[in-house]
Amino acid sequence: MKAALMRKRILVILGHPSNDSFCAALADAYVTAARAAGHEVRELRLGQLAFDPVLHEGYRQVQPLEADLLAAQEAIIWARHLVFAYPIWWGGAPALLKGFIDRVLLPGFAFQYRPGKAFPAQLLAGRTAQLLVTMDTPPWYFRWVYRMPGIHQVRKTTLEFCGIKPVSVVSYGPLLHSTDQQRARWLAQAGTLASRLA
Repeated sequence: MKAALMRKRILVILGHPSNDSFCAALADAYVTAARAAGHEVRELRLGQLAFDPVLHEGYRQVQPLEADLLAAQEAIIWARHLVFAYPIWWGGAPALLKGFIDRVLLPGFAFQYRPGKAFPAQLLAGRTAQLLVTMDTPPWYFRWVYRMPGIHQVRKTTLEFCGIKPVSVVSYGPLLHSTDQQRARWLAQAGTLASRLA
């Protein structure tokens, strides 16, 4: 009975366009360990979804959601814990992930503007998140010199803005020139994060 109460509904989102990437391997390791721990897991691999990543008119006009994005919204509502595996490119998240966020986390779904209020209502509150972030820059340099723009973008100004918190972050890198042993250790770490999820 106790184990059933601790089961979580987890949505793992691969933000790298390719399934043949280390981000995909991290996502796979997390999914495998989470299922082995008894959690319910769904997956979204953005490179396999059919949608226009450009929000052409901003919020001035309603841009109908494609079937895959409607299913993505349903999966986000279903989940209590979101996991994003994505690389840092040019200091930020990949265009595909940014486009997904632009199209899916809309007013009325993820947040709601309120007359006379400086900040909107956070419609996705009650969920937590984990970021699995790869980079070729040494993580310490990305943190202290670049100030982590591609992490703050997703954690602070996206997920926390919509009420998703806490958002934990693990950075893997530098991926460039990493050894098989290092990658195996990072994959094991991703699995451990899933298996210890309470």
